[in-house]
Amino acid sequence: MAKPVRASLGDMWITCLVCKNDQFRERNVKLNSTGGEFLKLAWADENASGLICWKCGYVHLFASREIKLHRVD
Repeated sequence: MAKPVRASLGDMWITCLVCKNDQFRERNVKLNSTGGEFLKLAWADENASGLICWKCGYVHLFASREIKLHRVD
C-alpha cells in the first residue's frame, strides 16, 4: 500500500476540501479528451497530479507542476 504524503503549493500546505485532512496518496491522472480518444491519440493527452485524501478518499486534481510532495514520517 502507498505511504501517505503531505503536499504544498509554493508556501501553502494543501488540505482536503471535505475533511481538512493533510495526508494524501498521490497518483498521476490522465486528462483524456474526446478528440484524443476518437483519434486514438489519448496517449498524448495532458497529465495531472491526483491527491487522494487518506481519510475520506476525496480526489483533488492539480494540473500545476508546482505541487511538491513531502514524505510523512
